[in-house]
Amino acid sequence: MLEKLQIVKQRFDEVGDLIIQPDIISDQKRYIELNREYKDLRILMDKREEYIELTNNLNEAEQIIADGSDAEMVEMAKLQYDEAKEGIPKLEEEIKLLLIPKDPEDAKNAVVELRAGTGGDEASIFAGDLFRMYSKYCESKGWNVSTVDFSEGTNGGFKEIQFEVTGDDVYGTLKFEAGVHRVQRVPQTETQGRVHTSAATVMVFPEAEEFDVEIDPKEVRIDYFCSSGPGGQSVNTTYSAVRLTHLPTGLVAQCQDQKSQHKNKEKAFRVLRSRLYDLELAKKQEEDAAKRGSMVSSGDRSAKIRTYNYPQGRVTDHRIGLTLYDLQNIINGDIQKIIDELQLAENTEKLKANDETI
Repeated sequence: MLEKLQIVKQRFDEVGDLIIQPDIISDQKRYIELNREYKDLRILMDKREEYIELTNNLNEAEQIIADGSDAEMVEMAKLQYDEAKEGIPKLEEEIKLLLIPKDPEDAKNAVVELRAGTGGDEASIFAGDLFRMYSKYCESKGWNVSTVDFSEGTNGGFKEIQFEVTGDDVYGTLKFEAGVHRVQRVPQTETQGRVHTSAATVMVFPEAEEFDVEIDPKEVRIDYFCSSGPGGQSVNTTYSAVRLTHLPTGLVAQCQDQKSQHKNKEKAFRVLRSRLYDLELAKKQEEDAAKRGSMVSSGDRSAKIRTYNYPQGRVTDHRIGLTLYDLQNIINGDIQKIIDELQLAENTEKLKANDETI
């Protein structure tokens, strides 16, 4: 383990030297990549120090116990020995997981899109519930949520809503939410008290930087139109909303959240870049998942991943067979326990796939 960590330390020192070089600082893409790597390696360096301290404590305790001349020292050494003996295997497991190569996309911000599926008005209401769930979760993480575009449902909720999430390791966390979410409950519009099943699709894209995707302005048609929905008099009178159509792919991105046409255009371009970037990423994810036989991130965006059953108060994630009887807290944003289990499952898959003996 120490040999492996020594190689990591050499890379840590190398990256530390690189990020202060003027030619690296002037190359924005390289500078951001190296800073992210430095931050990840810093965590490993802290674990390395902890590991060295524990192994030193173990060796020291063994020597004192073997000597046996001072009974009081031997008693203290036994406690130190037990503590180190218990701590080292746990720390080794943590280090093994940290040594798995990180997906460079994970550190990015994300664009999330919710769409009402089967179930009519109830599906729109459910999409609204999911938006509220994610908003509360993001707030608990200290992340910022900014709406890009939305289309309201006739009886509440949203037919469709797009929003940006900015913060630390956003995509790496929210990517597990992509797929079809189902709800089983008695809709507000149901007079007979029957349980209906409705669905909403969640899509999560890593937010692409300008240097990740270059868009030729000649290949984009820009349309301006009046915003709809709440927002005062200017909403329906000024052409502040922006719709972008990428002609080679037919992808569309629009934004009507801001009063400023310029800001809407800026946001719409960010979404378009992320959609184009996601097209390539989806292919890669599908290939990677096929290689690993992964159930966690299969790349199949039409897969039913989770069911929210109101009569039984349960939430089931079908990918890992996890069922929690805590629906109210989960729908109110407490989804960390589900994400933790999904991350654990993915890391276990990656460990199995990692042929290197750590």
